[in-house]
Amino acid sequence: MSMAHWNWRNSPGQLVAPQDLDIQKAKLFLAQHQVRYVLAQFVDIYGVAKSKAVPVDHLEDIVTDGVGFAGGGVFGMRLAPHEPEYMVIGDLSTMTLTPWAPGYARMMGTGTVCGKPHPIDTRNILKTQIARLSERGWTLNTGIEPEFSLFERTTDGSIVPFDSTDVLQKPAYDYRGLSRVRVFLERVTESLQALGIDVYQIDHEDGNGQYEINFKYADALTSADQIILFKMAAAEIAHELGAICSFMPKPKSSTTGNGMHIHASIADAAGRNLFHDASDKNGMGLSQLAYHFLAGILKHAAALTALLAPSVNSYKRLVIGRTASGTTWAPVFVAYGDNNRTAMVRVPYGRIELRTGDSGMNPYLAQAAMIAAGLDGVDRKLDPGPPHNVNFYALSPQEIAARNIDILPQSLSEAVEALNKSELFRKTLGTEFIDEFVSLKRDEWTDYHRHVSDWEVKRYLSFF
Repeated sequence: MSMAHWNWRNSPGQLVAPQDLDIQKAKLFLAQHQVRYVLAQFVDIYGVAKSKAVPVDHLEDIVTDGVGFAGGGVFGMRLAPHEPEYMVIGDLSTMTLTPWAPGYARMMGTGTVCGKPHPIDTRNILKTQIARLSERGWTLNTGIEPEFSLFERTTDGSIVPFDSTDVLQKPAYDYRGLSRVRVFLERVTESLQALGIDVYQIDHEDGNGQYEINFKYADALTSADQIILFKMAAAEIAHELGAICSFMPKPKSSTTGNGMHIHASIADAAGRNLFHDASDKNGMGLSQLAYHFLAGILKHAAALTALLAPSVNSYKRLVIGRTASGTTWAPVFVAYGDNNRTAMVRVPYGRIELRTGDSGMNPYLAQAAMIAAGLDGVDRKLDPGPPHNVNFYALSPQEIAARNIDILPQSLSEAVEALNKSELFRKTLGTEFIDEFVSLKRDEWTDYHRHVSDWEVKRYLSFF
């Protein structure tokens, strides 16, 4: 795509919609930016964006009657072809332009069936958990860090880094690896910046062709919406450049996996960080509230993992011991520590970082589950025990067991069965949702085991 086509820079006015939008202001805003279509949007149970393009003349329909979708055509909605339509009632406050697709805007909304919020819409599930925080006067602020791989497909069908010179054995933070894909990185970054999303750093990660773009924290719902916007932008800009932007958790056994760490803290109505306490005896700047919240996450770690690492491929990243790619930043140890990247939860200071999740997760579900687990810890005043400031990778299995450290599930099946048995998540996220998620993931696991892989053919074809 030529820079001449990249014409949002010259659009009139600001690309960020006014906060006090009503229909008339929205129409004026869209007209100023020559928007022709609005994408009425939601995400499926996997966190994949689904849309209908609505001509701008019908903007009002999106926020009044809503936009109808045949729920049976989307994974995880539990709607049969003969049942009422799934209607997305647009929320004007979520309307943004899509700088990578001039002439378009996008709007998220509330998924409804027969006029009521649909309990399996994952954005609705997060909003329900956010409401529990709001009742206490609290807001969950999160900074979500997406890692991704930039590939291209060769003539023989194989996948290689988009930058063919990105071949260093340890390429983390390599200048050349960062610089040679700068056209892609700059376009994505500038698209986000144009929408008021504060990108504060970009880096080349541990894997060849692997990168991370970090943007400033926001409330949990906004963070999830921004992740979806980011994925949309990255996928389409990569496509224009002839590349593939992949959020697959472990695209190659020889490459570091793509994580999506969640930094979290709770703020009061005045914006004060309630997770911070400078008098913390452990020196990590955490309050008693933070410790209780953290304890809830650790308590429900096994079931929580199904929503943070929701694919078969996720568990090629969450492994015990040394991986084929050498370094792993995907800790499987149910523990926390001061700036400890080998524990499930790292404490940078005054906040927590949940490191289990990968870039294949649904950000609405992941944060909803984190809130549910954390509030259980708060309500029951759970104790996470002492921090573990040790390199878990340097310890033997016996040493880890001696410290009473549990291990995260090592397969999708194990995690899903833990989720299925979780009374907490059935109560907070909804039995209907849990049953649907478990059913889909059991099918995924069965399908995986019926597939004969290249590894099996190479190992067994002439073995016996």
